[in-house]
Amino acid sequence: MKRCDNMGKLIRYITTDGTVTITGIDSTGIVSEMEKIHKTSAVITAALGRLLTAASIMGGALKGKDDSVTLRINADGPAGSLLAVADSDGNVRGSVQNPIVELPLNSVGKLDVSGAVGKNGSLFVIKDLSMKEPYVGSVPLVSGEIAEDVTYYYAVSEQTPTVCALGVLVNPDLSVNVAGGFMISLLPFAPVDAIDKIEENVKALKPVTVMLSENMSIEEICKTAMKGFELDVLDERNPEYKCYCSRERVERALKSVGESELQKIITEDGKAELSCHFCNKKYHFDKNDLQRLADEIKKQR
Repeated sequence: MKRCDNMGKLIRYITTDGTVTITGIDSTGIVSEMEKIHKTSAVITAALGRLLTAASIMGGALKGKDDSVTLRINADGPAGSLLAVADSDGNVRGSVQNPIVELPLNSVGKLDVSGAVGKNGSLFVIKDLSMKEPYVGSVPLVSGEIAEDVTYYYAVSEQTPTVCALGVLVNPDLSVNVAGGFMISLLPFAPVDAIDKIEENVKALKPVTVMLSENMSIEEICKTAMKGFELDVLDERNPEYKCYCSRERVERALKSVGESELQKIITEDGKAELSCHFCNKKYHFDKNDLQRLADEIKKQR
């Protein structure tokens, strides 16, 4: 299976009776791009990669063109806070407070994601649906492994029985081998036997990273997870790791500090450099740039 360098493959299905949805994503390209930008250690690549994968899946379910979803984890692990933001096409960007954390493998010989993230903390979900106020939900972390925490969020905050599986496999040279995941959601009026069937299927599934490493497509993974169900495709797309920063946005951020603060920067430093925490792009402003922004604020009074 050929994978694009910086793109993912996201597909959404619904059962023909309209009671269950499954969204699957091969996010290998997305997580690879994140690792290149943030130069994360293996366990942080796995942690932030899982969060980006979940955010892309959740973004793909948004209806409005300008809608977005933000997942933020604040916990007591050495990674510090983790952030992932996705638009309604599943395009996603993310950041982490501490990109390099080194930990021993966990008790089953895997990257210790919960050790890096922490178990005492919260998962916040912010949905900006182009209304007056964004929707904000939060749940305490149940494991710090991220998939279980997302599942718990859906059960508690949205009262939607959900199965979430996420995985990132990191190579010895710290590059990303495979990454992906799926989310199954039971809609109202889903029959009881559907729940039993899904539980059986999920128990029999190999881990997502194993299936991707065996060259299973994301379509095949979804159909295996939904064995015994008739599925219709809702949509397919190719989300990317995509940052929307621009010089104009950074200028707006600088102007938001106010004229007196800008004048202070001009006097003390004579320049400013701002860096985007999603893509690490640097924006330079010399004395003339800063004075222009200060003058614009004065004119707007």
